[in-house]
Amino acid sequence: MTYDRLVCANCAAPVSEGRCPVCRANRERMQQQENLFAGLNPMALIALLAVLVAALALLAHQTA
Repeated sequence: MTYDRLVCANCAAPVSEGRCPVCRANRERMQQQENLFAGLNPMALIALLAVLVAALALLAHQTA
C-alpha cells in the first residue's frame, strides 16, 4: 500500500498531505521503506511472476 491512500488516525487527513507530525513521520517512514518492487503496478508483478514460473518450468524440463 502506498501512503497516498492512507488516512491519518490523528488528524483524519490524507497522510500524503502531512498536516500533522504523525502524518509527516509516517510519510517519511514509508518513503524510506520503498523497495525495488514498490513502484511496480500489480500487472507488472504478475507478468514478472509468469516469466519466472516459465523459466523455472523450462529449467525443470531440461534437467529431466
